[in-house]
Amino acid sequence: MRTHDDAPERGGEGPAPLLHRSATARETVRAAIVETPGAEPRMGSVACGPRGVGETSVAVVAAPLNPLDLLIASGTFHSARHEEPYVPGSECTGVVLESDRFAPGTWVYAECHASPATPGSFASKVHVSDEDVMPLPDGLDPVLAAAVGNSGTAAFIPLLETAGLRPGETVLILGATGVVGRLAVQVAHRSGAGRVVGVARDPAAPASLRALGADAVVELRPGEDSEGLAARLSAAAGPVDVVLDGVYGPPLEAALLACAPRARVVNIGNPAGATARVPAGLLRGKQLTLSGFAGLHTPLRDKRAALTWLWSALARDELQVDVRAFALDELPAAWRDQAASPHAKCVVLPAGVHPTEAGTTLTPPERSNVNLPLEPPVAVRTGTLTGPDTDSHTAEEPEA
Repeated sequence: MRTHDDAPERGGEGPAPLLHRSATARETVRAAIVETPGAEPRMGSVACGPRGVGETSVAVVAAPLNPLDLLIASGTFHSARHEEPYVPGSECTGVVLESDRFAPGTWVYAECHASPATPGSFASKVHVSDEDVMPLPDGLDPVLAAAVGNSGTAAFIPLLETAGLRPGETVLILGATGVVGRLAVQVAHRSGAGRVVGVARDPAAPASLRALGADAVVELRPGEDSEGLAARLSAAAGPVDVVLDGVYGPPLEAALLACAPRARVVNIGNPAGATARVPAGLLRGKQLTLSGFAGLHTPLRDKRAALTWLWSALARDELQVDVRAFALDELPAAWRDQAASPHAKCVVLPAGVHPTEAGTTLTPPERSNVNLPLEPPVAVRTGTLTGPDTDSHTAEEPEA
């Protein structure tokens, strides 16, 4: 695969190579390209080779932008760094174009492991491993289905599977105003938690989080020590059985002090710091269980139960997620929006988005690029669907 730059050519250089597939049956697709670690993506086009053995070709309809995508592109992520140009994007929903396993026209969710050798989902078309594809339930809104993929599993799996949340237990969610945190409040509430307490920087958070199922919200205060925060956490929550930690650092130190004996703590991100003090006496005395979750290292087969639960809740209108929609060519703006942690899910729509009185209509990608078997265009209903918005919050979100 080769890139075709929208910007003027660099002096004496040809297009940068991305993926070396067979030269036969190539087509050009619109895509975002990250040239070097730390660079913001630019728009261009890439030459896409034929589908490989064991792969499914998907026309991308909705591709969420995740904090993970920005971390990988920054070159500072602990598990991946790409020195050569690549197409970013870690997940999408779309329509099967060609596959040996899935019928053409099937609506699917797909995970993309973006690298210089394997383009990600911020393109009009992607090839993904058959093992990374899961059919969507009939009638499910593909934009919302995509929006709860990475973020929803980062809430559900740590709470229900890793920590083994039991009915009646008290849950503490550090970083509750991010997309993952807001979904975690709803997952815990609907899974029978006896008390759900969110922790957030945003002073406007309490009302919105209570509407989602939080019983109390504790605001982080600049400069407060761990003991002071722990006292306020204990007053709001009582002994805590399960902690979903999306921030790490000093807030986690405080949460450990508020934990009940044998509490389970699962970390999913560290925007508040890369280290946290865990006193040995506290760890052993309370017999705490500390663990971590990373969606990047969790195969799709291990996410199926979580996605099934999340999609079923969406279909019953029991789960809320705010979405900010961007056209593919607006990805650089979406990238900057995500960097400011908008507390809403940024979703890129390569097929285009057109608001209507009844909802939102998705139109297929250009027929010259893909043969999307959708006639007429599909109307989808979304939760909150808006365009680019520069009025963002400043709190950071977990990487999961």
